[in-house]
Amino acid sequence: MQISRRQILKAGFAAGTALSIPSVLRAQTPSAGARTVHMVKPTDLRVFDPIWTATNITADHGAAIYDTLFSFDSKFMPQPQMVGKWGVSDDKKTYTFELRDGLGWHDGTPVTAADCVASLRRWGQVAPGGQLIMARASDISKNDDKTFTIALKEPLGLLVDLLADLTPPCLFIMREKDANRPATQQVTSTVGSGPFKFNEALSKPGASYTYDRNEKYVSRKEPSDGLAGGKIVNVDRVIWDVIADQRTALAALQAGEVDYFETPPADLYSLVESDPNLELQILDRAGWDAVVRMNFLQPPFNNVKARQAILHLIDQEAFMRFMAPDPKYSSTVTSIFGNTSPYSNDENTTWYKKGGNPEKANQLFKEAGYAGEKIVILDPTDWHEGDSASQLLAAALQKIGVNAELAPMDWGALSTRRANKGPVEEGGWNVFITTESDYSLGNPLTDPFLAANGDQAWYGWPKNDEYEAVRGKWANVESLEERKALARKMQGIWWDFVGDVRLGKYVSPIARRKTLTGLVGMPQIVPMWSIHKAEA
Repeated sequence: MQISRRQILKAGFAAGTALSIPSVLRAQTPSAGARTVHMVKPTDLRVFDPIWTATNITADHGAAIYDTLFSFDSKFMPQPQMVGKWGVSDDKKTYTFELRDGLGWHDGTPVTAADCVASLRRWGQVAPGGQLIMARASDISKNDDKTFTIALKEPLGLLVDLLADLTPPCLFIMREKDANRPATQQVTSTVGSGPFKFNEALSKPGASYTYDRNEKYVSRKEPSDGLAGGKIVNVDRVIWDVIADQRTALAALQAGEVDYFETPPADLYSLVESDPNLELQILDRAGWDAVVRMNFLQPPFNNVKARQAILHLIDQEAFMRFMAPDPKYSSTVTSIFGNTSPYSNDENTTWYKKGGNPEKANQLFKEAGYAGEKIVILDPTDWHEGDSASQLLAAALQKIGVNAELAPMDWGALSTRRANKGPVEEGGWNVFITTESDYSLGNPLTDPFLAANGDQAWYGWPKNDEYEAVRGKWANVESLEERKALARKMQGIWWDFVGDVRLGKYVSPIARRKTLTGLVGMPQIVPMWSIHKAEA
């Protein structure tokens, strides 16, 4: 997700104010010029296990220190990454993969097929694409130290695409001893085989995280293309600086103390554009869909009428005014498949009303039997867009007589608490707001937001057997038209049982110094291996 920080309703401040803010970075050890890059990421890195969580900052961490079997190129075609050779049997049921030469863990031990098998099995516990593979697999096993096999009960033509998909949780390969841990338990080790090593000695939780170039990493020979091909590291070190205050982060960018600021506030875009040393850049042109996730396991949202109430309550234009004030960067969205997918459609969208429909929402809450129980909204105070949207949602609910209460916390705490399935009295929750890549919403086999399989589903744990039966057919059809037809059926069911609610879509450019180039423009993942930094 895209994370940033400001308080709601504080719109704008003078350029001179931003320029005059003292930097928190001046007291730090000076970087080694063009060989060290400082990045201000969206939020603090609280979770280091990119399988345990789907949070994007953890996925970026995973992309730095781990490697993948396959990766998508810039045309979203799967290409081998750790795999050297692979093949499929004549009956399309047995896939054999051989690892390429030169793969080694940061601790000096070689990557083996056993590591890949364990990682596949762990990923298959939580990722929708992995769950599908595990359901179709009769066996996943190693043949020898470099070769492993996925044997299927029936053909799955999209298998390699599923292995390459970049929707978190991505299939990052871990050591067997780490991957043998259940996906419900966090891996705390940061030993990978990727192009960067995590420097635990120099990392300071809550302040900065340091990644060093892995000098022993053996890159593929092909040119870099999207997230595929060669992963050539052009710098010695990348430091993620945690700067909660956006004005301070921008001042540090202007002063040259950081090189990259992932989520500049929208009301300061003009200031960035007016600085001859800075530039705005859109890395993910598909953008992000803002989403309300409701807890299906706890009242009141275990009742479909209460979920429908939220669907009718939402005024998307109002939410987008707070989350993306410049209208050229935002739009409404009524399809569960987002706005940019070939499967986006208008099935069962008559609920949409400009300005929302609070009267209808009030009626539906009454029909749900709501009697004033407290509804807890997890409020990520270090993510501006989410903080603003959470406060706006609470205000909208309170206006129709709902006892909505904000639970302020940073995103790291939210990403932990949302895993609690218990009632609010035991640390649980009712609602939280997040975002998902509009690109990822185009694939119901891999996007966790589009699963409705109960306890196996993503946070909120939506469940609808009719919807899942239709989603299950996606892997068995081959033509675009057949999938479009399935998409309409799925969406028709989804908006009836309300698996979640959309708030709109927005694009969020990053800000960088012009001396930093080579950033890869792909959805979900911001890789660091391709960046260059010129001397100022």
